[in-house]
Amino acid sequence: MIISNNTGIIFIRYKCLLSFVLYILSGSLRAQFYNLPNEYFFSAISQKKMARVDSEQIHSGIQPYIPFFNKKYEFVGDSDLVFKFIADDPVVQKVFFDHLIHIKPKSGKYEFKVDPLLNIETGKAYYDTTITQRIYTNTRGFIASGIIGKDFYFETMFSENQSEFPYYISNFNNQTKIVPGQGRYKVFKTTGYDYAFSSGFISYQPIKKLNIQVGHGKQKIGNGYRSLLLSDNAFNYPYLRLTSEWLKGKLQYTNIYAVLMNLTTGGALTPKFTEPLFQKKAVSLQYLSYNLSKRINIGLFQGMIWNAADSMNRQHVEWQYFNPVIFTNLGFYGLSNKNNILIGATTNIKITNKISLYGQFMGDDFSNMYALGNAFGYQAGAKYFDAFGLKNLMLQAEYNDVAEGSYNSPFGTYSNQSFSHYSQNLAYTPGYGKELVLLGDIKYRRAFLNAKLNLQWMTLNKYALYNNTITKIQLGYTINPAYNFNVSLGYNYRFQDFLGFEASNNKTTFYTISLKSNLFNTYYDF
Repeated sequence: MIISNNTGIIFIRYKCLLSFVLYILSGSLRAQFYNLPNEYFFSAISQKKMARVDSEQIHSGIQPYIPFFNKKYEFVGDSDLVFKFIADDPVVQKVFFDHLIHIKPKSGKYEFKVDPLLNIETGKAYYDTTITQRIYTNTRGFIASGIIGKDFYFETMFSENQSEFPYYISNFNNQTKIVPGQGRYKVFKTTGYDYAFSSGFISYQPIKKLNIQVGHGKQKIGNGYRSLLLSDNAFNYPYLRLTSEWLKGKLQYTNIYAVLMNLTTGGALTPKFTEPLFQKKAVSLQYLSYNLSKRINIGLFQGMIWNAADSMNRQHVEWQYFNPVIFTNLGFYGLSNKNNILIGATTNIKITNKISLYGQFMGDDFSNMYALGNAFGYQAGAKYFDAFGLKNLMLQAEYNDVAEGSYNSPFGTYSNQSFSHYSQNLAYTPGYGKELVLLGDIKYRRAFLNAKLNLQWMTLNKYALYNNTITKIQLGYTINPAYNFNVSLGYNYRFQDFLGFEASNNKTTFYTISLKSNLFNTYYDF
């Protein structure tokens, strides 16, 4: 009996070890995405599928994608070889393939999934080769979603965070009173930051061609890394999103009504020992996307920041706020009205199954012009999948040019009517200037290597102010693709060149090691 028992234990251990080894070799990437503007390199899995000419042309220019309209958008990776007894092992399945909690009955009438949000990151930052600083992030939270019936979907996310950032991010935090893209903070241990991050929405599709979303989160318009029209750069905001499809799905029309915040009281008195009531401002957005063919998509955009709340923090919104027809408010108010209007256009062209070209045009208030044409911004970019015959290698180049003064109200550079939320631009992350972004990502089964280079040229009154060079490289391994749980090593470099003027701490190099659920974008490249 003893020999038999030991033999059984040895066999079980051998089977577990062999299962793990074969799991490593199989490298399945069966990604089941949450409905977010997903972390950029993680979303390359779905970007590659959508880029194929022979795939169904979908409206990829607005994120997050709509549940139920977009069941066809739920893609898996290229490597789906899984040894049967690995998939049948519940522990291996749960750790490496499935969601932490996943309830999906055979009836298919509902489905629920819950996963942890973790980011345990530590590293060292070096400034001008003379100063060393420890940096870290400690994130704990969860993300959950569910489908009920054929027409109802919900999603919710919450995390609690403590971080210590490199100097240039800390300086931004201290000046704006927010952590980039993640909201307000409390001081943590003198030099750290304590902040919470939450989002959620419900999605209901009452009829086949209409989807209604109500939630608190972010949207993004465009096919590039940056967006000049609406980005997931700023903090979350409450919104109502109405999306309809027409002409057998060739045309998709989106209306977004949201409430933004200026981190000022707007003159309202704040009682002692209470939180201030920050000034609200309403925004209405329209986006019309049309598939001219399987290869070509074009889009039209209008965004309007309505008159901010008064000194009593009362919002006086005109009836035109609810006008759903694109460009009619532009015709009524014009680009130089106090109600700040932004217009734009997008395009995405599939040249081949592997090469796509994309671009954006943005137009803002003409009264901000220093010279003819200065109210405009544009973007041009290209993506190359399976580049040079290397499977799962993505290369991307993007150029952005946005005039100084863009996104501000014509009634003052720091007006309450700016295209902003929580002290951050609602669209283009740097705010203005010229930028070249180069990105590369390669995946081999679950291993990944990606790199990003930002070259930024900033001006003031048309004269050169400073240049930024920002590099980020990550080498890592995806433990569970269901919620992009991975371990990685990171290298980051930033040099801010004031064109001959010596400034302290304008050169930063930092290294990190992290274990995280990498689901959404954080933009620290400014």
